[in-house]
Amino acid sequence: MKKLSTYETIIQILKEKSSMKQDVYENTLLAFNTMKKTGFDIVSELKNNELLTDKRVIVDYRERGDFEFELRISGDLLIFSMHTNIFDFSKDHLMWRSSYLKEDANRSYCGLINVYNFLNDSFKYNRTYDLGYLIGRIFVNKENHYFLEGKRQLGFLHNDFVHENIDEKSIRAILESIILYCLNFDLYSPPFDSLKEISVSEMQTVNENMQIKTGKRLGFRFQADDDMEG
Repeated sequence: MKKLSTYETIIQILKEKSSMKQDVYENTLLAFNTMKKTGFDIVSELKNNELLTDKRVIVDYRERGDFEFELRISGDLLIFSMHTNIFDFSKDHLMWRSSYLKEDANRSYCGLINVYNFLNDSFKYNRTYDLGYLIGRIFVNKENHYFLEGKRQLGFLHNDFVHENIDEKSIRAILESIILYCLNFDLYSPPFDSLKEISVSEMQTVNENMQIKTGKRLGFRFQADDDMEG
């Protein structure tokens, strides 16, 4: 086989890898736009559900730009954010053990949609010191295969990268799983010892912008949650 010159190698990479990455980007953007529509539909259905008679329970949808939208589910705020770049798996990633990637290494290039869980009050009251959590990452490749890397049940329900295609049905299932997870992911009071000290400046400003941190697992080892429960 003829050895390619540097220039020819550049052309080959642009022709093959760069074009493939554009395909991945378009697949991910299509999935994300479908996710937007599905999120809006779910919120509309919940608002019109006759069983939800308590008007204090708020559900809402809001777009935050081309690559971001949010779902407000009662006291929780879910923010979905699509990254505009394409990523490959590190060589020690479990996915490389599958024949699916061994047969075609380009299948490992994925678009990425991150899902964050915040407290709605953190934004409502401008509590900029509050914490949110990355609870899931959705990967989409050139063949529209996907998997969800996430906490607890999220990491088990949608992880068949070899066989699963991302479509309206799977996106609906993903969103419902994420909503259920955040509803069951309750706000715990942090350990007493983690809050027993407070500075004068923190106390002076607490009524202005609530600078005492609040988070669902503040003071607890949230990473340990990952290690034990996926």
